[in-house]
Amino acid sequence: MKPMTRIWLRFRRSTLGLFNDCRGVAAVEFAMVLPLMLVLFFGTLEFSAGVAVDRKVTMMARTLSDLTSQNISVTDNQLNNIFNASAGILTPYSATPVKSTITELYVDANLGVHVIWSVGAVPHAKADVVAVPTALKVADTYLIYSEVTYLYTPIIGYVMSKTGINLSDLTYTRPRQSKCVFYPPPANINTAACPTS
Repeated sequence: MKPMTRIWLRFRRSTLGLFNDCRGVAAVEFAMVLPLMLVLFFGTLEFSAGVAVDRKVTMMARTLSDLTSQNISVTDNQLNNIFNASAGILTPYSATPVKSTITELYVDANLGVHVIWSVGAVPHAKADVVAVPTALKVADTYLIYSEVTYLYTPIIGYVMSKTGINLSDLTYTRPRQSKCVFYPPPANINTAACPTS
């Protein structure tokens, strides 16, 4: 009977010792918290990179319309330079997924909006209807309208969408040097009338 009592006593002591032993608690807690910490870390990196790219898309749209509106007329070469200069804003992010378009709009006497010319990744046809804010609809005026879209693909798809997030922005600017911006440039700018359709 004594050997059975000893075994029981040892079992009881080892069980109590197991409950009182806290040496592996920190490792177990770390193993449970580590996946959540990694998701939060990489999620923060992806979210901040997405916000940075979105801000650059906005700056690119403003730059496209601003540079174009500073000209009396633009050639294909000038427009290529404007597109390339604005794409430089995206550095250090890739400019490959960007699609940008520059369009000149005319607001007629009835406040209807007409496409005069459009150049870029997705150019507008003359018959296209472009939504313009009411405050910018001033009869017999022109607007330079820029659109930029960017497909932001996160590095780690488990935290954000694997297919990517479409970022976009648009800007309206009035021509600064003349009533309109000619494209292509007319033979004689001094005598040329701004097109209305």
